[in-house]
Amino acid sequence: MSRITTTFDLLMAQKRKALIPFVTAGYPFADSTPELMHAMVAGGADIIELGVPFSDPSADGPVIQKAGDRALALGIGLVQVLDMVRKFRTSNHATPVVLMGYANPVERYDQKHVAAGVPSPFVRDAAAAGVDGILIVDYPPEECEAFAAELRAHQMDLIFLLAPTSTDERMAQVAKIASGYVYYVSLKGVTGSGALDTAAVQAMLPRIRQHIPIPVGVGFGIRDAVTAKTISQVADAVVIGSRIIQLLEDQPKDQVAPTAQTFLREIRDAMDSGQ
Repeated sequence: MSRITTTFDLLMAQKRKALIPFVTAGYPFADSTPELMHAMVAGGADIIELGVPFSDPSADGPVIQKAGDRALALGIGLVQVLDMVRKFRTSNHATPVVLMGYANPVERYDQKHVAAGVPSPFVRDAAAAGVDGILIVDYPPEECEAFAAELRAHQMDLIFLLAPTSTDERMAQVAKIASGYVYYVSLKGVTGSGALDTAAVQAMLPRIRQHIPIPVGVGFGIRDAVTAKTISQVADAVVIGSRIIQLLEDQPKDQVAPTAQTFLREIRDAMDSGQ
């Protein structure tokens, strides 16, 4: 059983919902991420999504694109991201960490670290670093059954996106191989691209649950405590990314972690008060 499943089981027993913040690895400073991750946990994060910087993202809006560009300019790649998780794990062995990104860095990593008898050096090294889940935006479910099986063999989950345009057939395909949780993209568009229609989310989740037996997180457009509380009343998890990136953009280095912690504590308190 993965740490992600264990976390959701514990939250369910407590009748609470998961708070999942997203930050781009290496942003806003190359060496700030492990401290930032600890601060987010102190602020109430249950799972952390760590974005792998990539030069040509397709789902990220301008806020996260800018953060990714800054991290790339600081020399952050997948090797450095895994090292950040490794450092986080020296003192936190419980909070699940999900890497979110694109196929290119993963496949390039495998090419550069090829090893005899190892189908995916990335999976091996991610597991050794302490990663718990992988979300590859441009991996469709019908093309990554072997990848999902290898992740499961290393106690890691393969997480998929669902969208307002997802068909019943697509949801059924995802259900066959997804584990941990699924991430419902509540907007048509990229991250941070518009106002969240909470009524539409509330209407969509029962349809998703007809096909998906694992927890459903909702993200893209959640920016404040009020919206997070509303979504937490119908979803299993609330995912917040772009707003955190914006808050950190102009912070001096010593204020990055405290800023994130304070913001997430407001979100966590609002979510818990809504249950």
